[in-house]
Amino acid sequence: MTLFTALADPIRRDILALLRLGEQPAGALVDQLGLPQPNVSKHLKALRDAGLVRIRIDGPWRYYSLDPAPLIELDRWLDPYRAFWAGKLDALEDHLNRSD
Repeated sequence: MTLFTALADPIRRDILALLRLGEQPAGALVDQLGLPQPNVSKHLKALRDAGLVRIRIDGPWRYYSLDPAPLIELDRWLDPYRAFWAGKLDALEDHLNRSD
């Protein structure tokens, strides 16, 4: 699964938002999301396959944490688009100010 495919799903984005707070056991993610455990496991697998989360196994428990490396790559990829949109928004602001 690609990074963009993984991030396209709103539930996966919710999981990443929860993991921004720190490592979480799988059961806590299930409780916080209010979804059945098999559904959450499916999404966690997709996030692992995309390299966005790490898993730590401690006995019967599985703990998940965010792996920021792919997001750093995504941020670099988005950088030129930020410059593009900043210029467009500046031009829009100038146009709106002239219209007053």
